[in-house]
Amino acid sequence: MWPILLCSVVALAIILEKFWYLYKIKIDTQGFLSNILNKMKHHQIKEALQICDNTKSPISNILKAGILKYDRTRAQIKEAIEDASLYEVPRLEKNLSALATIAHVSPLLGLLGTVAGMVKCFYAIQIKATNLQPVSPSDLAGGIWEALLTTVAGLIVAIPTFVAYNYLVSRINSFILDMEKASTELVNFLTE
Repeated sequence: MWPILLCSVVALAIILEKFWYLYKIKIDTQGFLSNILNKMKHHQIKEALQICDNTKSPISNILKAGILKYDRTRAQIKEAIEDASLYEVPRLEKNLSALATIAHVSPLLGLLGTVAGMVKCFYAIQIKATNLQPVSPSDLAGGIWEALLTTVAGLIVAIPTFVAYNYLVSRINSFILDMEKASTELVNFLTE
């Protein structure tokens, strides 16, 4: 039960941290990009960079990398954006693999507890049989209770963790898609 409890605490911490991080970096991507492109149309590069600096989001960091190379070739602008995304995407996906691991390991820990409980039951039967004593239901109840409790605990941790993991992966993939669209629009604008 202790490993399952530890898994639940770690999973809850990761989930809360990811929700807070995604809330902090959420911006109106289309409005932000329109503002940047408007500044770029009027050759206000410093103002566009200032908007990126004032906006705390991976999208602003990626676009800033492209804006800094505004007078270069398309390939150089794309390379700068790709380099920035190599830093930003892992930050978005941070701890997701740990969350997936907890979602998969928790039922296995519950199963381990089930097996341990069943071993305890059969051990009680063996001891009674060796001593030629009758086996009563109360001799088995403790082991079966332990087995069922750990299975339930493992599932209670795994199910919400797996749901949260899938939701977070979906949100992060949507965020990455927005980053890709915005960077493509910026590259197209800068190289026209």
